[in-house]
Amino acid sequence: MRVPVLVEHAPSPSAPASVARRPPPPSAAGPRIAAVRCALPPHRYAQHELTGPIGDLCLSPGADRALLHRVHASAGVRTRHLALPIERYARLGDFGRSNGAWLETGLELGEEALSGALREAGLTPADVDLLVFASITGVSAPSLDARLAGRMGLRPDVKRLPLFGLGCVAGAAGLARVHDHLRGHPEDTAVLLTVELCSLTLQRGDASRANLVAGALFGDGAAALVARGGNTDGVNTDDGGSGSGSGSGSGSGTVASASGPRVVATRSHLYPGTEGLLGWEIGAAGFRVVIDAGVPDIVRGHLGRHLRAFLAEHELTVDDIGIWICHPGGPRILSAVSETLGLSEDALDRSRRSLAAVGNMSSVSVLHILEDVRVRRAPEPGTWGLLLAMGPGFCSELVLLRW
Repeated sequence: MRVPVLVEHAPSPSAPASVARRPPPPSAAGPRIAAVRCALPPHRYAQHELTGPIGDLCLSPGADRALLHRVHASAGVRTRHLALPIERYARLGDFGRSNGAWLETGLELGEEALSGALREAGLTPADVDLLVFASITGVSAPSLDARLAGRMGLRPDVKRLPLFGLGCVAGAAGLARVHDHLRGHPEDTAVLLTVELCSLTLQRGDASRANLVAGALFGDGAAALVARGGNTDGVNTDDGGSGSGSGSGSGSGTVASASGPRVVATRSHLYPGTEGLLGWEIGAAGFRVVIDAGVPDIVRGHLGRHLRAFLAEHELTVDDIGIWICHPGGPRILSAVSETLGLSEDALDRSRRSLAAVGNMSSVSVLHILEDVRVRRAPEPGTWGLLLAMGPGFCSELVLLRW
């Protein structure tokens, strides 16, 4: 398919071309990431164990499986976790059953991730002022976050922001929206929860290349990130209160973690004329994946320019970034990002390790990588990090971090 030619919008005539856009001055203490926790389903498979069963689901009997085997071998994935045992997928039948499995398993994994992240941050569900929820692999009303609120004991006045349609970019975009809220409400605690059960969207009887690629790349999981406003550092949450106030906590008796990075700034970018490159075709059978072969070319041709401009606004360059947290869309995407930014060979190793261990988990993946950064040796104070992802739109989201 022909890769669209991007036409950037011209600057407003009222804005002098020579004046670069400058960010607003940061607050003395921006939002800090206090905890990140992932939850994975118990059904874990080696890649070679899934190739045959996925072929049985997608291909007709006797069909040539050469493409299937090539795609699975080159996906960069060693193991994946699935929402259900692999033998159950043939019995799902229709979209209703798949979506029901998304809701049931999503609630379990969402609760596990959220409770774990709050525990790590030394907080309770009643301390949460804002809950942002993202998923693109299932739908429900009431949304999954509303169901979890009552199930876990979040306050009745908790603010909720369920997001759908962002896909792989939602982990970064959700963190950016959390940052926006906490800049305006510096005494609040906000949580980003992402749940992606990609295996439940696999289309049975669909031998298209896009469906086979999805069947080779994607895995299932959930992740929760806890962030606290700049005015909460060192605040003891043991106030004996009722939990009805904003941001003061409900009595967990611990001080929130101050070891995580601060969110310094964010940037969103839509690429005009690329709407058909990535996303879903939604029909009676559910979500049919759209993955155009031109996506790496869009990344290679345009991401670097926008990313460098974003860093320049903060008097930084690519060389100043010590921690790269890049969504592992697949080997070709990671290669395109590395090439366009001129990164060292090991700069995206965290992304490649995540892809190999759990596959591409859509919006969960960048949080899985961020959790890995926190679990391993902590970066030195002052280290700059950049969390980035791309998704349907076609779009990119950048989040500048500092430890």
